[in-house]
Amino acid sequence: MDNDIEIDPLKKDALYQGPDKFSPIPLSISSPKINPVDKRLVKANAFETMQHQANQQILMLKKQADLLLEQARQIEERLIISQRIYEADLNFEPVIGTVYHVYEKKDKTILSLVAPMEWGSKLPFDRHVCSARLLADKSWELLK
Repeated sequence: MDNDIEIDPLKKDALYQGPDKFSPIPLSISSPKINPVDKRLVKANAFETMQHQANQQILMLKKQADLLLEQARQIEERLIISQRIYEADLNFEPVIGTVYHVYEKKDKTILSLVAPMEWGSKLPFDRHVCSARLLADKSWELLK
């Protein structure tokens, strides 16, 4: 910069005063060319990128919400099954990790270690309700 030019003290802070090589504007003919920026294009690209990232995050959160809803549904299912089993006629204390079979006979629900196919040709109950495994938290996992 030419030191012979007098600069208004109020405008002095607004002017670049550092080394020429770091100047944001060209100071000589040999300075690199500075191309004007199309602000509309910059804004459009920034908005498109931001929108893509936001959509990706929303999709990820929706998947997490779906997973949480499925887990809640499974817990509710276990609660319903567990309640029904604990209302059954228990003649023994169930062991964690063991598979049991739930049967109905008239108005009575019965828990048994004997699987439906192990009864032979005649099932001594009206119907087999389900098979379930006792989990460590004392809830029951329904076996499909």
